[in-house]
Amino acid sequence: MLSTSTGRTRLLILEWLRDPAAHAPRRRRAPPAHGATAKAVAAGLGIPRRTAERHLALLAGLGLLRTRRIRCRTYYHRDEARIDEVARMFEKGW
Repeated sequence: MLSTSTGRTRLLILEWLRDPAAHAPRRRRAPPAHGATAKAVAAGLGIPRRTAERHLALLAGLGLLRTRRIRCRTYYHRDEARIDEVARMFEKGW
């Protein structure tokens, strides 16, 4: 069973990943165009990194997020086509 706070956290992650640059703290370098790390998501949402990693892994497993591994980091970004497909399924009453 999905708890309300768990579902809300996953929705927040999807929303946050819509534009991670807008939520990221100001830095000298711009955030990578290929997504955000679990550490960045955790910091942006104020949740533990391990919690962010679990939610990101689940969302990636469902195909809602794409991953890109660069050196020792995994970057996550939204798969807009898949998100739209899932949204249409729910609108039709699944």
